[in-house]
Amino acid sequence: MSTPAPAAPAGRATYLRVLAVAEFRALFAAEVLSVLALVAVQITLSVLVFERTGSPLLSALAFALGFAPQLVGAALLSAAADRLPARSLMTGAQAVNAALVAGMALPGAPVPAMLALLAVTGLIAPVYQGCRAAAVADVLPGDGFPLGRSLLRMAAQTAQIAGFGVGGTLLMVLPARTVLAGAAAMMAASALLILLGTAARPARRGSGPERLVGASLSGFARALRVPRLRSVLLLTWLPPALGVWPEALAAPLAHGMGGGPVLVGLLLTAGPVGTVAGELLAGALLDAERRRRWMVPLALAVFAPFPAFAAAPGPVAAVALLGAGALGFGYTLALDALLLEAAPEEMRGRVFTLSSAGLMITQGAGFAAAGAVAEAVPPHLAVAAAGAVGLAVVLTAGRPFLRRR
Repeated sequence: MSTPAPAAPAGRATYLRVLAVAEFRALFAAEVLSVLALVAVQITLSVLVFERTGSPLLSALAFALGFAPQLVGAALLSAAADRLPARSLMTGAQAVNAALVAGMALPGAPVPAMLALLAVTGLIAPVYQGCRAAAVADVLPGDGFPLGRSLLRMAAQTAQIAGFGVGGTLLMVLPARTVLAGAAAMMAASALLILLGTAARPARRGSGPERLVGASLSGFARALRVPRLRSVLLLTWLPPALGVWPEALAAPLAHGMGGGPVLVGLLLTAGPVGTVAGELLAGALLDAERRRRWMVPLALAVFAPFPAFAAAPGPVAAVALLGAGALGFGYTLALDALLLEAAPEEMRGRVFTLSSAGLMITQGAGFAAAGAVAEAVPPHLAVAAAGAVGLAVVLTAGRPFLRRR
């Protein structure tokens, strides 16, 4: 397939115009299949490992090993996202993932081997995600890019929620190996969609004299030295790391309110539902200039309800506060546009890889920090403290963009 001109939607970018771009639809469908497959693998391995070993620790590793190696993969391999053609790298990454998951489905595969294969998928994931984000910028230039990224986030979040429900149901009626084989098939279908549905574009830069690992590490250092880019990355990583505290503490919060599993579920879903609604509203109602003007105020709005938890609100108020605050995550659309602007063209793939991997790691650290703080203070006070810190972080990291208003 020849290299086409960028498929920019005519007129002002909207979600419908973005979805009208055939290459983006291929990336969108590939993302949904990939997330569904990954969730199926995680829940299946978690159950399978626990059945075989009876170890809660090893069972939890089936979740952690899909994410923990991402920082290593991003640090050592991110230059591949700029040195290799995007379609080839994305197709190859999904094909390798399909082979790894198929290996987990082999009869009698030992638990350590399955966990090792899962760790390898975690090494590959950030490079694939960074390359895909850079590919979206090629397919949807200009204001279409943040809307495309928003759609991919919403699709991934929805597919993840659905995947846990579907995966658990499938394990009730099918053997674990069959579910893993099905996940491998979805990974392979994702690779095929990318291969057939996207155009061949050249790599952003040649291999050069520097080795892959050296180029990856130096790219990270260079990105973090750029003040504007550093501010964008801090706003990408830190607010979500603090914003997950109510989710991390959903069970103890519900217990303190006298609620049970239903309240836990409501506390867990209030944030994601508010986030999706916030992104949809920001993309549909605000143009690019207004999204940028309101970026910092919206980020502040994420944490504005948190201090109210110091008064130990009841169940209805708590769910409403979390859902309302999450609407502020519409700020991420302006942040995506700023990230694209701030990333040097020749290292765009590395910057997006750093952004994606850093987000995963900082959110994981946020969950751990929430639990640690809640060991010392009541959970509702921990949420209030996260809100105070979040407001300070947004004001500090967002100061350069407030001045530009």
